[in-house]
Amino acid sequence: MPRDRKVIPVLLSIAIFILLEIVSLHMMSNRKDLQRLWITKASHGFMALTWGTSQSIAHYFQLGKENRQLAMENLDLQKALQHVKAEERAWLLDSMKAGMKTVAGYTYIPAEIVKISSNSQHNYLIINKGSEDGVRPNSGIMTSCGAIGIIDAVDRHYSYGLSFRNADVTVSARLGMEGAVAPLSWDGRSTNGAILKEVPLQYKFSPGDTVWTSGWSAFFPPDVPLGTVGESKIINGSTNNINVSLFQDFTALRYVTIVSNDGLAEIKELESGGEGLTE
Repeated sequence: MPRDRKVIPVLLSIAIFILLEIVSLHMMSNRKDLQRLWITKASHGFMALTWGTSQSIAHYFQLGKENRQLAMENLDLQKALQHVKAEERAWLLDSMKAGMKTVAGYTYIPAEIVKISSNSQHNYLIINKGSEDGVRPNSGIMTSCGAIGIIDAVDRHYSYGLSFRNADVTVSARLGMEGAVAPLSWDGRSTNGAILKEVPLQYKFSPGDTVWTSGWSAFFPPDVPLGTVGESKIINGSTNNINVSLFQDFTALRYVTIVSNDGLAEIKELESGGEGLTE
């Protein structure tokens, strides 16, 4: 009897196990679609892993070829850039050979800087055009990026100019196209920094606004772009001093244009004649 009692639970467990297996097989036989889905997912996952690994290996071995191709493309771009620069230099030289031009009361003479100083508070320029080329004292020196100086003395073939990076040079400038007119001068420190001084507080402006030549001076025509507005500081509670970032990079100067006001002599005569007048 004791032995039979031990055998019966074992047989019962085996019977239950066999029954559960039969039920499981029956359920699986009725759910072939689900099985197929699981198998498909597993297959696709394995294929993706295999393909990704093979692509990574292939890409690794192609890096050398791609780098060589990029190097050749970079070389072609460098050649194209040098070609453009050569054409630009040729165009500038042709423009210089063309001589002076007169537009709207100003005479423009293309020239080239042969010497420039940049390490003092009184920097200067030496230019390869002089009196025989039509250059006169008190002419402006400019580029497409703005005013850069004023002709101070002229010889037959060369001219001496005061750079804008000179404590003695001031340009009459306008804040925006219709804003205040105020003196603009070098800040005495940076390569492209200037200060627009004594701007009345009632004139509104925003960082990034453009500063232009006003046309009020005898040296430069109006509306030549000079730079953009930066930070400002109120002085004595009545005016603003505005920092200006100049467009011209003074470390990369070579070709310039000398601009002369054709009416300068008449303006000077009127100014001198009016000194003795009273209101």
